[in-house]
Amino acid sequence: MASTIKRDSTEIGLGRRSSRQNFETWSWLFMRVSGIVLFFLALIHFFIMHIMHDVTTTTVAFVAARWSNPLWRIFDWMLLALGLLHGTNGLRYIMDDYVRSPIKRVIVKVSVYGISGILFFVGTLTIVTFK
Repeated sequence: MASTIKRDSTEIGLGRRSSRQNFETWSWLFMRVSGIVLFFLALIHFFIMHIMHDVTTTTVAFVAARWSNPLWRIFDWMLLALGLLHGTNGLRYIMDDYVRSPIKRVIVKVSVYGISGILFFVGTLTIVTFK
């Protein structure tokens, strides 16, 4: 027999989670996992682009040679996608904490999500169509 709480004439089961709680749980987990993955992706990127090769030698020909291997395109796309998703999710936390007005919160969230979507689209388009 599940425990229940009466609130506003409706019964709420203690064993149940609302979809909002479930989303927040997955969001919390995503931040931890993506942070760990991003840490290693960024270290590899930094090592290759700044230690193995001088920044001044990074040219279109260097990128073309690197991206001739599809695994490097996947690597760079994962860095792009996880970086944008991780950053946007972090901004969502900040917006929820500091933007109090519901109207301002909607405007700020739509702006941030729109800019993130545009950056994701342009970055993905560049990685996919680069020759």
